This record gives sequence, structure tokens and C-alpha cells, in this order.
Amino acid sequence: MQFVAFERAKQGTGASRRLRNTGRAPGIVFGGEAAPVTIELDHNALWHALKKETFHASILDMELAGKTHKVLLRDVQYHPYKPQVLHVDFQRVDEKTRLHKKVPLHFVNAENSEAVKTDKCVVNHVMTEIEVECLAMQLPEFIEVDLGNAKKGDTIHARDLVMPKGIKRVTHGRTNLTVATLVPPKVEEVVAAPVDAAPADDKKGKKKK
Repeated sequence: MQFVAFERAKQGTGASRRLRNTGRAPGIVFGGEAAPVTIELDHNALWHALKKETFHASILDMELAGKTHKVLLRDVQYHPYKPQVLHVDFQRVDEKTRLHKKVPLHFVNAENSEAVKTDKCVVNHVMTEIEVECLAMQLPEFIEVDLGNAKKGDTIHARDLVMPKGIKRVTHGRTNLTVATLVPPKVEEVVAAPVDAAPADDKKGKKKK
């Protein structure tokens, strides 16, 4: 995915505020052998790009000063209530850069599994992304979670995921991280309403004529 950035001449809080008022978003690109460079981007283009999953979890081509740089989105600061990006950080990467990055999980084949197709289970997504370690150029856009063989009551753990070659999952020592569970459907118990007993004839209260 490609985007265009421009070198930013003025820095500081006031300059950034004025920049945002003109429809631009301030940012920085760092890493590699070159010094960090302050940049600015078209805010609307950046806002729409940030809605795309690939912009967050893949290597990007940043055009800056007539050159194309391989970068990775590292941080985004949003306004607390306005639909506005306050600042964005990118990291330069190359074939030697090794990194840790969270990538999204894509769940597939659930509808073909015994758990869902036959037993009508619900897939409970406990995790929607997972942290990986790899060379930057090997960074996957997503990790696939195949639920085709899932059965009722199954629990999918991080250790069960099939990782692409060269990709290492990072669990920070937690080997039993739950990715998803197959939850059986809730059975509503129908309780019959109590039937009132017919009142017995009260013969004691009757007087003989």
C-alpha cells in the first residue's frame, strides 16, 4: 500500500495545531541509518487509509521527497472526541529489520465445521490479533485460524495456530492463551405455569335445613 508524505519545516505545538487547521496531519518517520524526519500528510487521505486493516499490519511504501521508503505504522494519536488524527509515527524498515508487531487474526471455515454446521455452536473470538516476531519483509498481513475441524466445546489456543515460515508467535511466557472457543447454543428451559387446584366444596360451613 502506498501513500504520500511531505517534509515538515515547522515544528512545535503551535505549528502542529496550525497544520491541522489546514487539513494536514503531523507525523514523524524514524529508524534505519537516517535521522528522524518530521512529516505531514493529507488528513483525509490518512483518515481513510487508517480504516484499512492492511495500513496497520503490512509494510507500506511512503513517497517522500521524490523517493520511496519502506515503512511500518507504529503509532497513531487521535483526538479524544473529534474525528481527527493528532499525530502519526512510522518506522523505516529493510530486509535486515527484525521486529515485534501485532497482526490481525482471520477466522475461516467456521460455517463448515461440525461445531457450527451440526451443533449450532457460536464462535467466541477471545483474541482478534496476535503478536509476532519476524523480519520486516516477512511480516504477514494476517494469521489465518482454520476452524474447519472444530467440534462442540473446543478451545483454540495460540499454540494451535499454524504460523507461516519464519514467523514466531510472541506470547510473553503464556502458553495457554485462548484464541477462540466453540460455545454450544443456549437451551431455554420452558417452565410450565402452575395449574391452580380446583377449590374443594366446603361442606362444613353449610347448615342443614
